[in-house]
Amino acid sequence: MGADNPLKHFVAAFVLAIVCYSAFYYGIEYRRTRKGPWQVAFAHNASGEPFVLVNQPALAISHVTLAFPDETSPSTNMEDKPYFGQPRPVPYPVAFGQCIFMDTTFLPGTLTFRLFNHEIELLPRVLIIDHEEYPWLSGTNIVLRRLPAPVQPPKH
Repeated sequence: MGADNPLKHFVAAFVLAIVCYSAFYYGIEYRRTRKGPWQVAFAHNASGEPFVLVNQPALAISHVTLAFPDETSPSTNMEDKPYFGQPRPVPYPVAFGQCIFMDTTFLPGTLTFRLFNHEIELLPRVLIIDHEEYPWLSGTNIVLRRLPAPVQPPKH
């Protein structure tokens, strides 16, 4: 009987580790991104009133509109259809306010915006506006009236 060459065992183990790592990495990455991110557009209607249009094709969510009829928003150079597929440090500005929370671990993930003093959360199972749940119904038009500005505590 001949002696086994240890180099063969190390090379075989290394090749097996690379194959397993690649398969698991691409499998997890596919599962993480297969549904795609939220599609959120910030726009103005013909009267100049701002609205947000939300779509998520993989979840069969389309044309959910959040209208802000009491608000005005000047035209900005901000992107009107930002990409929410990659994480970013929060908070960061969006067209009508800020994105204050973002979890893109498994897309579409969770997005939370503060727009015109309203807190709007996009979750795969439900839409939450000012801590009140709304079921996702395609074609829904939700009108958000102006809220009073939050009271700031006095500075000492």
